[in-house]
Amino acid sequence: MMTALARRDRPRVLPGSLITLRRRCGKPTCRCATGSPHETPALSYSVGGRTKMLTLSAEEVPAVAAAVARYRKAVKALEAEARAELAELVARVEARRGSSRR
Repeated sequence: MMTALARRDRPRVLPGSLITLRRRCGKPTCRCATGSPHETPALSYSVGGRTKMLTLSAEEVPAVAAAVARYRKAVKALEAEARAELAELVARVEARRGSSRR
């Protein structure tokens, strides 16, 4: 049985970075032997402290790039919210400590 998440055609959010792998294939008659290397889009991400790479087709790149951007935006918003709540907590604790020391 597939979950709704597994049935999605496009990812909603993805951690990682969209990169371009550049490499030479090693064939002496290939254009990459003397010219520009082959380029492959990939998603670089971390799992358990290890970097993984997932190569992508050209058709997948726009959806993956958008999902990575949404992930970064969500993380940024969450960090801002956490900092604001931490500042409020620090202010409350300092106010309580200041009033009890008098």
